[in-house]
Amino acid sequence: MNVVTRFAPSPTGHLHIGGARTAIFCWLLARHYGGQFHLRIEDTDLLRSKQEYTDSILASMRWLGLDWDGPLNYQTQRTALYNQYVDRLLESGHAYWCSCTPEEVEAMREKARAQGLKPRYNGCCRERNLGPGEGRCVRLKAPLAGKVVFDDLVKGTIAVDVNELDDMVIRRADGMPTYNMAVVVDDHEMGITHVIRGDDHVSNTPRQILIYEALGLPVPRFGHVPMILGPDRQKLSKRHGARAVIEYQNDGLLPQALVNYLVRLGWSHGDQEIFTREELIEYFDGSNLNPAAAAFDPAKLEWCNAHFMRELPLAELAGLVRPFAEQAGYDVSGLDDGRLEALCRMFRERAANLKALAESFAPLLTPAAALPFDEKAAAKKLTEAGKGHLAALREVFAASEFTQDALEAALHGYIEGNGLKFKDVAPALRTALMGFMGGPHLPEIMAFLGKEETLARLARAAA
Repeated sequence: MNVVTRFAPSPTGHLHIGGARTAIFCWLLARHYGGQFHLRIEDTDLLRSKQEYTDSILASMRWLGLDWDGPLNYQTQRTALYNQYVDRLLESGHAYWCSCTPEEVEAMREKARAQGLKPRYNGCCRERNLGPGEGRCVRLKAPLAGKVVFDDLVKGTIAVDVNELDDMVIRRADGMPTYNMAVVVDDHEMGITHVIRGDDHVSNTPRQILIYEALGLPVPRFGHVPMILGPDRQKLSKRHGARAVIEYQNDGLLPQALVNYLVRLGWSHGDQEIFTREELIEYFDGSNLNPAAAAFDPAKLEWCNAHFMRELPLAELAGLVRPFAEQAGYDVSGLDDGRLEALCRMFRERAANLKALAESFAPLLTPAAALPFDEKAAAKKLTEAGKGHLAALREVFAASEFTQDALEAALHGYIEGNGLKFKDVAPALRTALMGFMGGPHLPEIMAFLGKEETLARLARAAA
């Protein structure tokens, strides 16, 4: 099956997760069938469109791994093409010039409302055979009876009576084609076979189908995915944790985790939760799209990201976390890849994103003299007995090789040789090394710190 899809964002803001999910669905469908995926920037809103948003959208697409085929298209560069199609409709009698002012059209709608009818343009200029003129727009001559019926990939069969529609404007009085006209032309010119988009576009689809039919063009398959809701089933907003893709990137999420999570918001493959990109491409064939709105769960996204972080090779994880450690103010320029990998190995089970992982390095990247102590941990664990153990352990470790195995043997030798239990010694040692009651395996911490830093921390805590 030949499948050509597209994603068409407006550069009036950053790419948010709702748009990102639509882009992912379109990309996966094209890649599943070995087809093409196109990217179109719908920048006709000249007042709100900004280059910085275009750049941000493109950067987010690349970060998510959503490569596109062919050139990047901008609607503002295609106005002449749209108008050629409008002229075709005028010549074939499927469109006409209209001289009605916006005020006159609004009066028609008010009159219809007062009569309990659908507020719509009443076709005043439909048979007047007007030509171009100042302040005149072009309207599509819609059928007077019948239904527009299409089989939605998500919602099933949708039928709309043409009486619900009116003769819509396809070229404004200023000469600019309208959104519905431009979209039809773009999708036809790009050979789009499948249009997946948000269900806020359902009302546009019958209108666009009428334009396709008037032009004698093949109509693509449509699929309208429901919006993403917050956990409270209300419209998704920042208070639910919904942010732009670039914000998730800056907070240290992995792109594969965000892609995986967003795909599962509205699509399923059995009970499987975690997918490789190859699996997503293999399984996503356009079916199993849920017509019910999905709820965004920040905690599940975090869980998903933590899973992918644990699965990454340490060398790759170390490369990804390095800039986040630098942003956190830690001097990691002197840390070779092996040392950074060691930090990742120690802390990645406890972190849900790259930013949190970098921040967890703090106790091991802070010099002994500047290491902060948690007041409660220090008061409870650094007792006189605890300090005594630290002073004694300092002598033990000073005579030990500084490998994990040797340090573990030395620690257990001290505990067993003095008739102690691990819990008698470990809390004071952990507080001395980390500043709080947490962190990885004690010998692993000391091996990373090295002899000089370890002994300095024990001496400071014992004092």
